[in-house]
Amino acid sequence: MKKVLFATTALIALGSMAAADVRLSGYGRFGLDFNQANDSDYNNGNNPNYNGVSETNITSRLRLQVDMSTETDGGVGFNARFRAQAESRDGSAGGAVFNGARFGVTYGGLIVNVGNIIGAVENAPGLYTTGTRSAGTGIDGMDFMSLPIKGINVDPTSSNFLTPGTTFGWDAYSSTSAGANGVEALYTVGGFTGHVSFSQDNDYGPGVTGEDRLAIMLTYSFGDYYVTGAYQSVDNNPLVYTDVNGRAYDQEDGMYFLAAGADWGQFGAKLAYGSNDVADSWTLEGNMDIGAASNLLAWVNSTDVDGALLDANNESIVGFANAVGQVDGTAFGINYQYDLGGGSTFVAGYAQSAADSNNSQFQAGVYFSF
Repeated sequence: MKKVLFATTALIALGSMAAADVRLSGYGRFGLDFNQANDSDYNNGNNPNYNGVSETNITSRLRLQVDMSTETDGGVGFNARFRAQAESRDGSAGGAVFNGARFGVTYGGLIVNVGNIIGAVENAPGLYTTGTRSAGTGIDGMDFMSLPIKGINVDPTSSNFLTPGTTFGWDAYSSTSAGANGVEALYTVGGFTGHVSFSQDNDYGPGVTGEDRLAIMLTYSFGDYYVTGAYQSVDNNPLVYTDVNGRAYDQEDGMYFLAAGADWGQFGAKLAYGSNDVADSWTLEGNMDIGAASNLLAWVNSTDVDGALLDANNESIVGFANAVGQVDGTAFGINYQYDLGGGSTFVAGYAQSAADSNNSQFQAGVYFSF
């Protein structure tokens, strides 16, 4: 990524003079987003899974990132990062917002971050699509249906609104909020990288303890190949489904992810697996370079939801079984990129969600980095 570098001088707390770097970088993206729901009832306002999304929308994002770093005379590095971002997706626009900062300390192969941390599961190689501009399909990721960790998002203000798909029920660097406000350590030596992260929410109210997340990720790269695994343990998750045939389902606790991939130059491939209380899910991905400037990537995801959830008559969450059913089945997608030069890329993508939901998306637009 082409970056604009501003050099300045800072007096750090240890009392020695050091050259401090302040770097500005970012990207812009904009394009056309077409959503087609073949099931007409999916766009019925009386359906608890109604998504309210128009068929054709403009999707866009502008991100400005600021990275600051300095180093002591003893070789200890200090750094910080924050972002400003404005975006519009599926007809919903928001003004520019600043996120929470992440602070880091580095020494040799060790990195310790606090604040808006990366997150161990989020940092696992192979979790997202390989080399695409959105880390998913199309311009904005298209709900990241390729990720093999599936579940149900529940609107905390209303038990009647459910969103099936990728829940992102793990700590990750947030571009629009304070983030996890956690702590993490990463260590790299040779082809091995280990990552441990921890976060703790404040209590939600009297007698309601805040959620704790502990995650670990290990990855090893050798030649053209890599293998990786990640696991997350959660205490006090406020969104545990307790009225499903007498069993409690916690899709964030006991979550794990495994992946193996390879890059052979013109061709690449990946096989990934994710599991939680709600579903087991596989993703197979392949990509190839076409000439000197184009890349074509395709993926297929197969998700198997716990049968008890599909059959559940869950009175505490309206439409629960119907919503879970929308991720049970096979989804697939294809992404095309053409390098226009100067940090600009033309991107087009198509994604078809799981068989039970019959919902497809198409996007095309331009991404440019600076």
